[in-house]
Amino acid sequence: MPLRIGCDLDGVLADMDAGLLREAETLFGKGVARRLEDSAEAPPPDVEPDDAATSRPESIPPARLQISSRQERRLWRHIETVENFWEGLAEIEPGVVKKLASFAAERRWEIIFLTKRPESAGATAQVQTQRWLQAKGFTLPSVFVVQGSRGRIASALHLDVVIDDRPENCLDVVMDSKRARALLVWRDDPAKLPAAAQRLGIGVVKSVSQCLDILTQLDGPDREEPGVLARVKKLLGLGESASV
Repeated sequence: MPLRIGCDLDGVLADMDAGLLREAETLFGKGVARRLEDSAEAPPPDVEPDDAATSRPESIPPARLQISSRQERRLWRHIETVENFWEGLAEIEPGVVKKLASFAAERRWEIIFLTKRPESAGATAQVQTQRWLQAKGFTLPSVFVVQGSRGRIASALHLDVVIDDRPENCLDVVMDSKRARALLVWRDDPAKLPAAAQRLGIGVVKSVSQCLDILTQLDGPDREEPGVLARVKKLLGLGESASV
């Protein structure tokens, strides 16, 4: 049976950070929209973490921009007015969407793209995402704009693997899906990786390209033979007790 793979968009394939930074600079100026990792200053004093977390769509990378929760809400209201915002994003790894399409066609993988993107002006978030994927080289993409647990979605869609950049989504997959395996694309400092990730059997990769290397080994002709899973676990840095 071909692999059924669920793949997140923002933070995995699409560079939403750069798009948000561009629009934040338009609203607040470059001094306000500096990335926290490039600044030694603390966040503005009016930041309200609980309020910001409540208002933030799942796909927003937390604390990427040095803006207050009030400014964040204003930024997302602005995004709603930007014509086809989601179509204007760049790839994080140039050419990786086309590479994913090539692997999927060659190996008969069934790819379902999962996202929780809010709407913007223009076409729906789903249509914008489909157009973006097609422009980057993936023809006829299946895109689901989803809510709720990624694990339950994975279970309902009978997915084998879910690729995501958020540890909490990968944890959902581990907890709520008996079948799907979670692959976390973690480009941040390894020291910031939640300690429970690998202990719970979440595979961690540094890039989508590395993820594809893992998937091709998992989907090799000897996939049912003893030792294959052990090799994949070793590549992912997982212990023998972790389930992949």
